[in-house]
Amino acid sequence: MEVKIITPFRQRVPMKRVKDKLYSINLNQYRNWHPMVENKVKKQYSDDLEDQLSGLTFNGPITLDYQVFKPTRARLDKMNVIAITSKYFQDALVNWECIPDDNDDFIKDEFVRPTIYDKNNGRVEITIKTIN
Repeated sequence: MEVKIITPFRQRVPMKRVKDKLYSINLNQYRNWHPMVENKVKKQYSDDLEDQLSGLTFNGPITLDYQVFKPTRARLDKMNVIAITSKYFQDALVNWECIPDDNDDFIKDEFVRPTIYDKNNGRVEITIKTIN
């Protein structure tokens, strides 16, 4: 089985008293967030993947294949994006009961493809493959 999931490059978080905030999903931003902000971003990230992950179940081990699509021509250290995307995505897989746990028994391998420029459509595409 092979499934492609589209995840955000930047996460919009609804705010109650001020305009919604947009957070870049990357390690440079993550390390400066207050823990409450990090929790809001992670929860919204998982909630936004509900349509793609709800009801999706993998019975055996899987591999994850990441493809970053950057929205600008600016230089990008893709591993800063992948580090947090991987963490949030694997937690979302557990949250939506796609896999029982995100340890090495269930996620056997992760692959990162070269970055592609896609003007105004930044995203990370993650292909989930079952291992036979």
